[in-house]
Amino acid sequence: MEFRHLRYFLVLAEELHFGRAAQRLAITQPPLSLNIQQLEASVGAQLFTRNSRGVQLTAAGQAFVPAARALLDQAQQAAREARDVSQGLVGNLRIGFVGTALYRGLPDILKSFGAAHPRLRLVLQEMSSSEQLIDLRHERLDVGFVHTTHVPAGFSQILLSRQPFVACLPTGHALARRRRLPLAHLHAEPFAMVSRAVSPDYHERFLGLCADAGFVPEIGYELRHWLSVVSLVSQGLAVALVPAAMRQAGLPGVVFVPLDVDSPPYETHCLWIGERHTTAQFAFLDAVRAFAVPIE
Repeated sequence: MEFRHLRYFLVLAEELHFGRAAQRLAITQPPLSLNIQQLEASVGAQLFTRNSRGVQLTAAGQAFVPAARALLDQAQQAAREARDVSQGLVGNLRIGFVGTALYRGLPDILKSFGAAHPRLRLVLQEMSSSEQLIDLRHERLDVGFVHTTHVPAGFSQILLSRQPFVACLPTGHALARRRRLPLAHLHAEPFAMVSRAVSPDYHERFLGLCADAGFVPEIGYELRHWLSVVSLVSQGLAVALVPAAMRQAGLPGVVFVPLDVDSPPYETHCLWIGERHTTAQFAFLDAVRAFAVPIE
């Protein structure tokens, strides 16, 4: 018994007509008849009855249909597995990411890639941008999603998203209902922010925006995660400048107000070491490109 016999059998079982089955299989009727006879001899039972009224499955043929389908499915699955292993599309892919990527692009990438490559397991780790750069250089990560204005030498990159900063205020704040907000109006407020150690680029940009607005901010809280920043604001303990994507966090007790000046965009880059690559990595980067900011 060969897999060809099973495929011919299943097509004939669906069509119950030698002419139509042969046409679907792109062969002539004599080879189809010969293969069915060979299969019946191998099975040791008649699978079809043939007479002037057409072709019908015997009881043995009806019982053989699900078994034949299962055998073909197993063979196709085994072939896919062997092909995936040979192409490097089985195993683990280590992905680092900053928290805001969960609100801008990363979930769509994960869904798309997971559907296309179910045998590749993505090992996700939330890390600061600086931590990811270290782990990428030491090959502890395959791909990272970081926030930076300066991509270090030796890294390749895809710009995933670009977004403005917005003011994050408690809902009861006197300025919470403004349509747009001059940053200088917050000069006397304590700020919560992501610490310099976690995101030095953001830290410098924040201080620069405040300097342009004519004041030195009072930094009351330095935290590791954007969600912690927004949560602290929701308690009425501070105000903050956060990426616009944090609106999607859905935390109660906060409002997000656009600034009245254009601020440098907050960019998320997908990074990897340029000369190091695998088939799995290339496949993942193709998924990233499908959701990336269009090249201008």
